[in-house]
Amino acid sequence: MATSQDFSDLTEHARISIIKLMDSQPKLVEWIGSALDDLKGFPETVQQSVGYALYRAQCGEKHPSAKPLKGFKGASVLEVIQDFDGDTYRAVYTIKFEEVVYVLHAFQKKSKRGIETSKQDIELIEARLKRAKEHYEQCYKRHSEEDKQ
Repeated sequence: MATSQDFSDLTEHARISIIKLMDSQPKLVEWIGSALDDLKGFPETVQQSVGYALYRAQCGEKHPSAKPLKGFKGASVLEVIQDFDGDTYRAVYTIKFEEVVYVLHAFQKKSKRGIETSKQDIELIEARLKRAKEHYEQCYKRHSEEDKQ
């Protein structure tokens, strides 16, 4: 196990973050619907940026470019927005569940006016969030309850 002396050249905050990450298991990532295939269609730079944001979420951290998605209560549904070559790409995920990060949607923003997410995309995200909840209750909640017995 790492100790704070192993990272003596880092700030105290950085040492604590590294030790915390090394001592804990990252959450799993589950992809809902076509989110993974859609993300694979993004430019490599955007894929890497989204991937790093998801890794931070797996580790219980928040990427600086991850923001709560408007229209969802609290900060459990987040979006990462990445601009590349004049286009805007978004990935939406939830950290609502204890053991899993669910990626709900990945898309290229079509509208050139405004920053608001389209009604169609919001409805898709809501439906996929519902599917994620059902999946979590079937596959994870049951297992964690069995582990406690």
